[in-house]
Amino acid sequence: MFPIATVSCPGRGDADLLLSRFAQYLIASGLRVCGTVQINTERAKSHACDMDIQVLPDGPVLRISQALGAGSRGCRLDPAALETAVHAVSDRLEGADVLIINKFGKMEAEGRGFRAVMAESVALGIPILTGLNGLNEAAFAQFADGYAQALAPEMGALCHWLDSFQSIAISAGRTEQMTI
Repeated sequence: MFPIATVSCPGRGDADLLLSRFAQYLIASGLRVCGTVQINTERAKSHACDMDIQVLPDGPVLRISQALGAGSRGCRLDPAALETAVHAVSDRLEGADVLIINKFGKMEAEGRGFRAVMAESVALGIPILTGLNGLNEAAFAQFADGYAQALAPEMGALCHWLDSFQSIAISAGRTEQMTI
């Protein structure tokens, strides 16, 4: 098994939901989970959603999207809010059982965002799970340098992957039905 794993889902927001459920399950199982999960809130009269991330395990929740106006086409990510989340996760990383990052996105592809935290996690021997979309696959492949694997978007697959790094077994049997 590889220390870094990705999950991709075909539906908009499905990877966010899966990672959030997985994080909640691990926390309830007594594991020390570090990282972020994304919460999308649809906005009336808009094709865009508000994007918030929760710093695991217990907050804060930070708005990482900016309202740029109805006709805007630019990136809505608020880099300052993302960096606040990065610092909060970095401060909690040591001693974690797993690092979950909602997405290896544009900022990470450019060498910023959670990229340094992910590298530190590897150095500390903490397994990493992150969401990944097609836009950033090449940058992620270069970052992971062959030490990552894609997982099926289902709880059982995520649990099985993490079990390979834990001395505490995670019960994958009862979670296999929880798929996206």
